Amino acid sequence: MRYSFDAPTAAEFAALYAQTGWGEWPPGTFERALAGSWIVCCARDDAGALVGMGRLISDGALHAFVTEMIVAETARGAGVGAEILRQLVAEAHRRGVRDVQLFAARGRAAFYERNGFVRRPLDGPGMDLADERDVAPAQNS
Repeated sequence: MRYSFDAPTAAEFAALYAQTGWGEWPPGTFERALAGSWIVCCARDDAGALVGMGRLISDGALHAFVTEMIVAETARGAGVGAEILRQLVAEAHRRGVRDVQLFAARGRAAFYERNGFVRRPLDGPGMDLADERDVAPAQNS
């Protein structure tokens, strides 16, 4: 497995997203996501195919946020995700950002705990924006 901070193409990113069930978006969405990334770490197999990636967004000074950790089904269980995460955190630290945060997908918190992250307390900060379909329209007064 080869790891690098060379971002994938938008098409590779889109294909990995779709292959792993993360969803499908218009191609321009992946281009903008990559352009807005601070650090991208990719894992490629011996044939050069993208089999995993992770991205950080950051202000470059105080905080960094893991936005994706995606590993193809065929590469799971071999430490690929752990190595991508390790490299992302190490590179953030090398660039002077010590606070790296994330939201774990359902059922994935144990992976992050094995890799040095801790859960916030239940009364700690952190919220998601509700899906607009779930929010009642505001009343004009």
